[in-house]
Amino acid sequence: MTPVEGHIEGDEQARSTADAVARRSYGKLVAFLASRTGDVASAEDALSEAFASALTTWPSNGCPANPEGWLLTVARRKMIDHIRGQRHTPTGSEGLETIADVMSATPSGEEIPDERLAMIFACAHPAIDPGIRAPIILQAVLGLDAARIASAFLTSPAAMGKRLVRAKAKILEAGIPFRVPARDELPARLEAVLEAIYAAFTEGWTDPGGADVIRRDLSEEAIYLSRLVAALLPEEPEALGLLALFLHADARRPARRSKTGEFVPLAEQDPTLWNSQQIAEAESLLHRASTLGSIGRFQLEAALQSAHVHRCRTGVQNWALVIQLYDALFALVQSPVVAINRALALSEVHGPAAALNAMPDLAADRRLAQYQPYWAARAELLTRSGAHAEARQAYQIAVTLEPNSAVRRFLEARMSALPA
Repeated sequence: MTPVEGHIEGDEQARSTADAVARRSYGKLVAFLASRTGDVASAEDALSEAFASALTTWPSNGCPANPEGWLLTVARRKMIDHIRGQRHTPTGSEGLETIADVMSATPSGEEIPDERLAMIFACAHPAIDPGIRAPIILQAVLGLDAARIASAFLTSPAAMGKRLVRAKAKILEAGIPFRVPARDELPARLEAVLEAIYAAFTEGWTDPGGADVIRRDLSEEAIYLSRLVAALLPEEPEALGLLALFLHADARRPARRSKTGEFVPLAEQDPTLWNSQQIAEAESLLHRASTLGSIGRFQLEAALQSAHVHRCRTGVQNWALVIQLYDALFALVQSPVVAINRALALSEVHGPAAALNAMPDLAADRRLAQYQPYWAARAELLTRSGAHAEARQAYQIAVTLEPNSAVRRFLEARMSALPA
């Protein structure tokens, strides 16, 4: 191997290791650093600099045996340098305490504890604007960038970026503690926590076959965190409902792509490929939640998944029940996403004309113009109604908005099947 080849191989290994650590441990590292100082933004900046140092150092020196510990040590030094270098650095006991907090970070040879659950609840503090609690959890704990978070909440990346900066400053100014709150504090925070974990899973779920490692890891992280919350709050029906929803959806992952890698929609999937153990656990969780005296959004979404599973497994048509569940869900959340799925269910009972009338109004909500599922659903309904020219236009828009190549091919195939 020539020196140049060795250098290239070292670069690739360093980048591969750094990418793997970022996927696996970014949130854990930020949570651990921020829990010492309460400064989320500084923890993120320091960790970002540590990753940059890794890409410079690891190719020549080799990847360390404990890359997470190496990154934590470097990030800790970066934070200390930043504190000392500030023009208005606090002096006396306050400044020493801040540096001591950073220094107390676990040495590189020891296991780094996972403090994400404490950080999740800290970011859901009542002092933070309710509309930004879930997005800041997604960025600080799960490592999503502003663009992906903005997409999940149907807003612009620039607006979301500004709101995230303000929220992190609020955490620092208010001195919000990084801990799992007392039992009587949980109700004010639980909704935002569940919403953030749900958004993380949804972002990961957009990769049908799990070929995108980052998205697959994100789905797995969401399931892991939802298990933590359900274990912490076993009597909270929505926490149980969220975990049931995830398990129902994840159980179908093996059937979402064909052997050749093509996208397979729910109606065409082979139920024998689904994970029966996950489905059984989801059903058990959903039943337990139903006995706790409160119905919420995530229980209804899990019930919808359960209804789809039952129909596909038994062949018994239950679209009327599905519509009832969508009606209840829409009454709770008033979401255009729910309205789109409800319209598709309506078409199975009342036909495509009624379904098109039930679709959300694009003029009333311009965010839908950039939302691929809106155009894909509209194209499907127009196809069923015989409006093939309009269906083709809707499919063309959906294809341009879809980032996943397998789903694009699926949409293109549907469009090609339209009569000339």
